Amino acid sequence: MDLNSYVANLGREFATLAEAGGEEARAVVERLTGPLESAIRMTLLEALSAAADEITLDLAPGSVELRLRGRDPNFVVTLPPAPAPVPADAKTATADLAAAEPLLAEDGPAARINVRLPEQLKAAIEEAAAKEGRSVNAWLSRAAAAALQRSDPRAEPAAAAPQARQALTGWVR
Repeated sequence: MDLNSYVANLGREFATLAEAGGEEARAVVERLTGPLESAIRMTLLEALSAAADEITLDLAPGSVELRLRGRDPNFVVTLPPAPAPVPADAKTATADLAAAEPLLAEDGPAARINVRLPEQLKAAIEEAAAKEGRSVNAWLSRAAAAALQRSDPRAEPAAAAPQARQALTGWVR
């Protein structure tokens, strides 16, 4: 995506505004137009990045990433994985599940929840989100949607396996 036309358009708008202010305003705008170019580019990149994050939330578990090549941003779209084929005997169960309310709404308002996490888990989530270039919110939303898609709603909970006692007794020198 070429940002030059957008930056140039803003420069023309500044020049048009400066003409109304007279010679002094025009001279100030001419001096500021060059230095403002980098600030304008950064603001446009931030807006594009925020848009990619919002689209990713709606596309989860797929994603949209904004990558820079030189000074030009490019979008990389990763589509969600295709659903696995359903065996013939499972089609009736799938039809029953489809009649029920879906786990993930395709659209709708966003909801807010508060989650308490151990500090180490929070730090690991922040690091994972940063590695993917996402906000923590976008990363958590995508992870939750992917986990829900992987889970089999027809599976019954497994019986709790007896846990071996892991206590040690004795003396140490």
